[in-house]
Amino acid sequence: MSALSRWFGRKPENDNGPPSADWERELEALEAEAERAVRAFQGTPLNRAGDLCLRAGNRKRALTYYGQAIDALLEDGQREAARGVANKIIRVHPGAVRTLCTLTWLDLAARHMATALLHLRDYVEAAKKEGQERITAEQIHAMARVSSQGEFLAAAADALDGLGFPEWAKEVREWAAGGGGPLAIPDPEALAAHCLNAAVGANVPRH
Repeated sequence: MSALSRWFGRKPENDNGPPSADWERELEALEAEAERAVRAFQGTPLNRAGDLCLRAGNRKRALTYYGQAIDALLEDGQREAARGVANKIIRVHPGAVRTLCTLTWLDLAARHMATALLHLRDYVEAAKKEGQERITAEQIHAMARVSSQGEFLAAAADALDGLGFPEWAKEVREWAAGGGGPLAIPDPEALAAHCLNAAVGANVPRH
C-alpha cells in the first residue's frame, strides 16, 4: 500500500458500491505517480485520480483527490490549473465553501471581476448554509483590504451585511468611498502574488 493510499484511505465509502479490480489498479498507478513526483507535478495525477473516481461513481473520493490536486497546484503557483480543478469540484458539489473561497481569491488575482462577483455571491450563500459565517466574513474582509475595485468593495460590503457583520460592512463602504482598501495593491503582479498566497491558506482544511 502506497503512502498516498494510506493518506486517502483505501476503503472509503463508495457512492455506487465497491470498485472493480481494474479501477483499483489504475488508481494505485496514479497514486504511485503522484507519490514519486515532486510537488510541482503532483497536481496532474491527483486530478486524474479525481476524474477516475468520479467516472467510477465515487463522488466523495473524487472530491478528496481534487482537493489535494488544488493544494499541489496552488503551492506551485499554477493559478489557472488550480481554477480548472476547483471548477470541477463546484460542478460536483456547488456548495463547497472552501473551494468557492479559493475561486474568489483566484478571480481577484486574475482581475476577473464579473466572475469574482458571482463566486462571492455563491460563497456567501454556501457559508450561511454550512454555518461558516465568521470565517467567511474574515476572508471577505481580507479580500476587501487589498482591493481597489469599487464594484467588488460594494459587493463585499453587502456580503458582510448578509453574513451578520454590519460594522465590517460599514468599514468596507468607507474604503470604497476612499478609493480602495487600506492595503490596496495597484500592481497586478503583486496583487496576483498576494491573492495566490491567500488562496493557498484558504484551501487548508479547517476541521
